[in-house]
Parts: sequence; structure tokens; C-alpha cells
Amino acid sequence: MEIIETLIANVGFPVAVSIYLLIRLEAKLETLTSSINELSTNIINLKDSK
Repeated sequence: MEIIETLIANVGFPVAVSIYLLIRLEAKLETLTSSINELSTNIINLKDSK
């Protein structure tokens, strides 16, 4: 928790919130990328089975 307080004190609240949101968004983007790749594979498999 001290790291967050130091970060806010050094760079300001808007930058600290932006960094926090980018970190959270990264995990969601990885999940989304994985889902899109799986969907693509399933579409190719469905197309090949016809």
C-alpha cells in the first residue's frame, strides 16, 4: 500500500489511476485475445468439416 501512496505523491492522482486501469485492462485483453483465437480455430474447424 505504501507503493501506491508514494506513486500518487510523486506523479499525481490522474497518472496513478491511469496506470492502475492499464494494468487491469491488460489481463482482460489477454483473455479477449485468447477467446478470439479459440473462436477463429473453431470457425476453421467448422468450415473444414462441411
